[in-house]
Amino acid sequence: MTSSNAPTFAVVMLLTGIGIPILAALNGGLGARLGSPLAASTILFGLAFLIAATGALATGTLGQIRFAGDIPFHFYFGGLFVAFYVISVTFIAPKFGVGNAIFFVLVGQLVSAAVIDHFALFGSMRFPVDAKRLAGIALMVAGVWLARRTG
Repeated sequence: MTSSNAPTFAVVMLLTGIGIPILAALNGGLGARLGSPLAASTILFGLAFLIAATGALATGTLGQIRFAGDIPFHFYFGGLFVAFYVISVTFIAPKFGVGNAIFFVLVGQLVSAAVIDHFALFGSMRFPVDAKRLAGIALMVAGVWLARRTG
């Protein structure tokens, strides 16, 4: 990390991480009360759309929302993954536990992030996976696993 914004970025991403289990608990609870995880997910995405559109309008970037031929199609698949995450966690967290659900989300994120960084996929910066990084990832997985163990 060479950016002078690194501390700010780290704090924002920490807050994002704090929000993921909260999102799982709230949307899972909404889905259970509505009797439909898909209804709860639709409400979540509706509110998220309104917030994002308001932000784009307020910053003057609403006109940049477009599907363009010069942008590789796969870059638009982020919505697919966020929908999969939200619908999955909304359905599973109330039945499996928020902590258990997020444990597996974290493990998946660690593996996926390492692969993306190693191969510089999707235009990301390249950070090769070496023995030291693998050991760090293994320690993180072990730490999360230990934190989730009961008894």
